[in-house]
Amino acid sequence: MPFQFSLPTTSAFSFSSSFTSESHPSLPLNASTHRGVVRDALKKYKRLPPSSQSPNLPSIISNLNAYIPYAFAIDAGLSGASQQGEEINVVLTSTPVIEWRPTISGNAVPGRETPRIKIQSLEYDLFFTLSTLGYAYTSLARASLHPLYVVSGAPMSTQERTTAITTATKHLLDAASVHDYLARRAEALSTAPPCADIAQSTARAMASLALAEATLLAVLKDDPYPAVVAQDRNENDREWMYKAPEIPKVRAHLFARLCLAAADHAAQASSLCQSVKGKGTSRLNDELLRYLEDFRKTSRAKACRFFGIDAELSGQTGSALGWLRCGLQELGIEPREAKKGLSLSRMKKDWSERREDKKVERGTNWGSDAGKLEETRVIEMLEAKWTKVNDTMLTQAIPPIAILLSSLPSGRDIHTIKPYHVPELPRDALESMRTAPDRVDDYGGDQPSSDDDERTVVGAFPGTSDNYRSESNRSYY
Repeated sequence: MPFQFSLPTTSAFSFSSSFTSESHPSLPLNASTHRGVVRDALKKYKRLPPSSQSPNLPSIISNLNAYIPYAFAIDAGLSGASQQGEEINVVLTSTPVIEWRPTISGNAVPGRETPRIKIQSLEYDLFFTLSTLGYAYTSLARASLHPLYVVSGAPMSTQERTTAITTATKHLLDAASVHDYLARRAEALSTAPPCADIAQSTARAMASLALAEATLLAVLKDDPYPAVVAQDRNENDREWMYKAPEIPKVRAHLFARLCLAAADHAAQASSLCQSVKGKGTSRLNDELLRYLEDFRKTSRAKACRFFGIDAELSGQTGSALGWLRCGLQELGIEPREAKKGLSLSRMKKDWSERREDKKVERGTNWGSDAGKLEETRVIEMLEAKWTKVNDTMLTQAIPPIAILLSSLPSGRDIHTIKPYHVPELPRDALESMRTAPDRVDDYGGDQPSSDDDERTVVGAFPGTSDNYRSESNRSYY
């Protein structure tokens, strides 16, 4: 958690080849310049190893935020609108042809990279650009949270943990604002989107997902149990020698309702994503759909755990154990006493835990289960502790799971999505573009796409690829 998005890549494009402005002649050139910087940044980001991509995210967000005002200025000029009190006049001279590579759409050929799609509209190019900004914000939130799950280094202090979660929450809410703006903007479109990435339902789903993840982080900030479990598994932790882990009392009932609200948002996002029907790039990929369902299950399991904590604080250990079993059922995990001896599902779970730990250490593709593994560990820790107490001291009856689940209350939201403010160019920038361009706009056409650059032959010295190509047309058998 959060979901690991791949950032889209795009082809080169010259605004001057399709747009002209009488009021601001240099506007197309400046837009092409800033778009070229974004394209190169995305291209560089994609080529980096996954563990090295996070430090480049602030630069990508900065480049996107620098380019987006120019794209909106051209969009405003096409409709005769004004910015900063200046009327902008832009005329479409030819249909633009721009390529983008989708990242969350399905693929008609499994195992191969999703093919690029051609879009012939500035509107959909703007949609891809803003979607990329939303994905970058989510990726930055993910990078902020990564140290919380690493158990090979020194444990994070409470202050460091709070700072990381607060920072990640801000980035997720920024992402939700961007996706929500796209969803509202798409309501006015009458044409079908070229792929599922920029469909109106997808934008609405991504806004709901970001809001759900931010809501769950509000719980994580004051939830001591994941940190206790991580500290127990940390080989470098020495605090246990002189100090037992502090588990403060939590506002369990409030946290449970927040978790249910997160589950509701995730369910809404899942429903919206599944409503995108079709094949190939007309539908969303299975990895995203699976994550949404896992996130919903994890959120409901957390809610059950907090109801269990609330019951245990009231001395109702039997009901507390019942709620923990509800949580395990939501996660699809069998209770330990359900099977004696070896269990195939238990062996599979243990193997998944080791694999997830390795992903966290490498910093690649971790959290793809939406926190199911972490929540399972917390619930099993509490179940073992409370079962021992109930078996030896209280001996209370454990209520049936169905009765407890039927009493779940409604969720409660803690965050609201703030409106995304369309950025405008400052007045001095607009005035400076009233002059004729000082150079030729050569950002499009002959430049290769971000994925079409020649690859060096394995074992060859860079720049000598041509020497390894056979000039003969003969075939050898």
